[in-house]
Amino acid sequence: MGERIAGKVCVVTGAGSGIGRASALRLAEEGGRVVCADRHGATAAETAGLIVSAGGVASHRKVDVSNSTEVDAMIADAVERYGRLDVLVNNAGVNIPGVLHEVTNEVIDLTLDVNVKGQIYGCRAAIPHMLAGGGGSIINISSVNGIVSEPFLAVYSASKGASVMLTKGVALDYAKLGIRCNVICPGWVDTPINYAHAELLGGLQHVYDTIDSFQPIGRPGEPREIANVVLFLASDEASFMTGSVLAVDGGMTSQ
Repeated sequence: MGERIAGKVCVVTGAGSGIGRASALRLAEEGGRVVCADRHGATAAETAGLIVSAGGVASHRKVDVSNSTEVDAMIADAVERYGRLDVLVNNAGVNIPGVLHEVTNEVIDLTLDVNVKGQIYGCRAAIPHMLAGGGGSIINISSVNGIVSEPFLAVYSASKGASVMLTKGVALDYAKLGIRCNVICPGWVDTPINYAHAELLGGLQHVYDTIDSFQPIGRPGEPREIANVVLFLASDEASFMTGSVLAVDGGMTSQ
C-alpha cells in the first residue's frame, strides 16, 4: 500500500466494473478508504472484497445515482462510517447508442438521469461535507464525447458535454472554499460500456482492428490508465488544478 492519499475517504460510483472498479482499487492502493457504490450491489461488493483482501479499507453500497435520495444516503453513510468525505468520483454512467430520430423517451431520460443528474446529485450531496472538512476533490468522469461527438452518440454526447460544464461551474463556485472539481474525458477504453456502440460500427473486433484511424496511440485504453489520472486528481499533487478538462484519449481529440 502506498500513501499518496493516505487516510482520505473516497466514494466511487459505478465501482462494480470498468473504470469505476479500477479507480476504487487504485485509490485504495494508495491509502484511500473507499466506498464502492454501484447499481449492482453484488459487483460493488466484489470490488470492496478485492480491496479488503489486498489489505485495504473498503465498504460497498447498492446505489442508483439517478435517485437523489439514494445518492444522499450514500454520502451520509460514507461520512458516518469514516468520519469525513475527501474525494468523490462521479463515474457511474450509461451509453445507449442509436440513431437520434429513433431514440425513445426512455433512453433519453435514462441517459440524462444517470449521466447528468447523477453527477449533479453527487456533487450536491458531497459538497456540504467537504466544506465541513475543509475541502475535497470531486472528479467527474465524462468522455471524449463531451468534447467531440461520434456517429450514433448524440444523446450520450449531450450528457457528457453537460458533465464538462457541470465541472467548470462547480470549480468556479468553490475555488476559494477548498473544493477542487475536475473532469476526465477518456477515449475508447476497453470496457463493456462501449460494446453496444462497437456493434453499430461493425463489431468490436473491427473497431480494434481499425482503432489507429481514430485513436492515434493505436490501441484501446485500459481502465487502470484512467484510474491513474483519477488518483492524481484525488491527491494533493493536483492541488493547483480545478475546472480542468483532461482528455485521456490516446490522442483522439488531437486530430
